[in-house]
Amino acid sequence: MNLSSVIKPEDVILDLSVATKASLINRLARHAAARTGIGEQIIHSALLGRERFGSTGIGNGVAVPHAPVVGLVEPFAALVILKRPIDFEAVDDLPVDIVFVLLSAPETTSDHLKVLATVARKTREQPTLQMLRSAESPAAAYSILVEQAE
Repeated sequence: MNLSSVIKPEDVILDLSVATKASLINRLARHAAARTGIGEQIIHSALLGRERFGSTGIGNGVAVPHAPVVGLVEPFAALVILKRPIDFEAVDDLPVDIVFVLLSAPETTSDHLKVLATVARKTREQPTLQMLRSAESPAAAYSILVEQAE
């Protein structure tokens, strides 16, 4: 499964200003609810539930919050580049400024894992991270993410 099949250009948000992990998860849930038609509280609970198992901050300033969401028919993803890094309890204790959220139907575990693996692999590459951080438009960031991953 390629990234362009789960993330759309309108789901790239640059320069989002949030102060905490909790406020970021609120914003992610609100955006995903508006785009998927699934209730904001359902998405919020799914993301928080996953974070309780351990932070999805994977290092290098990147977090990949993800969760299965009951009622979701197609996978949903969004890329957010934060205006300022925030504490996300990442594995390397570095603050996070690049966030890739992935929501999927509970029965699509294998596709979910493939997308997570692709994102994790690409966000370990410093050139990709630098390009994402310096993207001047959502379209540019989308292109960087999708082209670098496919």
